[in-house]
Amino acid sequence: MDYSLAALKLLCGQLKDVRETPSQNALTLGGILFQRVWLQGVLVSNDDDDRLLLDDSTGIVELSLSGDFRQRQWRKGMYVMVVGGYFVRTSDLPVIKVHKIVDLSQFTDREAMWYLEVLEAYKLFYQPLIEEFI
Repeated sequence: MDYSLAALKLLCGQLKDVRETPSQNALTLGGILFQRVWLQGVLVSNDDDDRLLLDDSTGIVELSLSGDFRQRQWRKGMYVMVVGGYFVRTSDLPVIKVHKIVDLSQFTDREAMWYLEVLEAYKLFYQPLIEEFI
């Protein structure tokens, strides 16, 4: 994992526009190279100990947990922040190999603030790079 590439703050629905790069161990979104994403949303399923589904109302992704993360009690309905490696799968839901997951359920304005954060990151950082790429 190349940690010099920032984790992009995205909505799940934006992941459909991600493309794999042929010569680099990275992905691209409109010319922005990355390997990790930063998402927030509600856990909508906990089928077994290592398969969680996260829904941010724009899409659903699967969360792949390992190590200490499996020891926590992740429950349906929890609002969480997730940072992790993004892996494109054509036959199933996209998957995030979780590097960090935090329960934000106690914060009342969490969802509204997240949409504002994603919008701000897009307008300040991603949009200029995407427009330059096009």
